Amino acid sequence: MELAFGRRKRRRMRNGVFQHQAQANKEVMLSGDRLIHAQVNFPYVIQSIETDDASMKDFLFTLGCFPGEEITILSILADNYIINVKDARYSIDSELAKTIQIK
Repeated sequence: MELAFGRRKRRRMRNGVFQHQAQANKEVMLSGDRLIHAQVNFPYVIQSIETDDASMKDFLFTLGCFPGEEITILSILADNYIINVKDARYSIDSELAKTIQIK
């Protein structure tokens, strides 16, 4: 009985994601996309906060989420996004994540 083993391709990992996946994800990401479509462990820049709810916008501003600021998703747990903004970690729900436009 012969066993056939396929050749495994070695790929470099960067921040826990294969390099070819990271490049493909950057090509797919369009300018003005929402935070809920972003990849984990990749830094993005906040383009704008799109909501009509003033209290939601004020809350995000108190966290440091304003245009031009860097934001990174650290993990996604159920409906919560753990984000890193200005060297601080916060947990926001998907409704807040939908309001943040990134580039």
